[in-house]
Amino acid sequence: AVAGAFTPELGRIWIDDIEVTARPEHARARWIGRVFQDPFAGSAPSLTVAENLALAERRGQWRGLRPLIRTGARARWRDALAQIGLGLESRLDDPIGLLSGGQRQAITLVMASLARPRLLLLDEHTAALDPRSAELVIALTRRIIERDGLTALMVTHSMSQAASLGDRLIAMHRGRPWLDVQGNAKRAWRAERLHELFSDMRREDRFDDATVAVVVPAYR
Repeated sequence: AVAGAFTPELGRIWIDDIEVTARPEHARARWIGRVFQDPFAGSAPSLTVAENLALAERRGQWRGLRPLIRTGARARWRDALAQIGLGLESRLDDPIGLLSGGQRQAITLVMASLARPRLLLLDEHTAALDPRSAELVIALTRRIIERDGLTALMVTHSMSQAASLGDRLIAMHRGRPWLDVQGNAKRAWRAERLHELFSDMRREDRFDDATVAVVVPAYR
């Protein structure tokens, strides 16, 4: 709903001081940078890495018939990719579809932050990655958010990520928040405590036994 893919049944959506509730998905793109769960969903596989970065940099702008890659852009992108540490700065002219899932997700994260969005929306962006790639992408996420001073909304089912990342934690159930902690209170939370809450919800019949059996072991 935040990005515009779904229309909320109740309430309104604001990004800073701009109400976007009725705006279509493409109109919100100028304010939102998105990284999807699927590493292959956030880029155009037949375009080169440089072409994908060029499109991302112009998100929300009128593109017209100007050259896609502007003078000086390649050096800027090469520097941005070098910070990832995967040698991707040498692959600007390769189709992005040739890269691995972890490599593509790292580039997609760079793409999502190029235009300095008002909101960086991370939709379980490490869930489909192997542990090593997930660790790299999380470290890159931290660096980009801290470096650019971005506001990020991260959706995750990982208890360790929920406990260790960010300065506010909101747990949702059936569209409503049942936990909202921030600041010093948030920093005191640990993954084990979140697992205990899942057990409490089970006793209160908020989740049935089948759901608990799948969710809890999968995200320890």
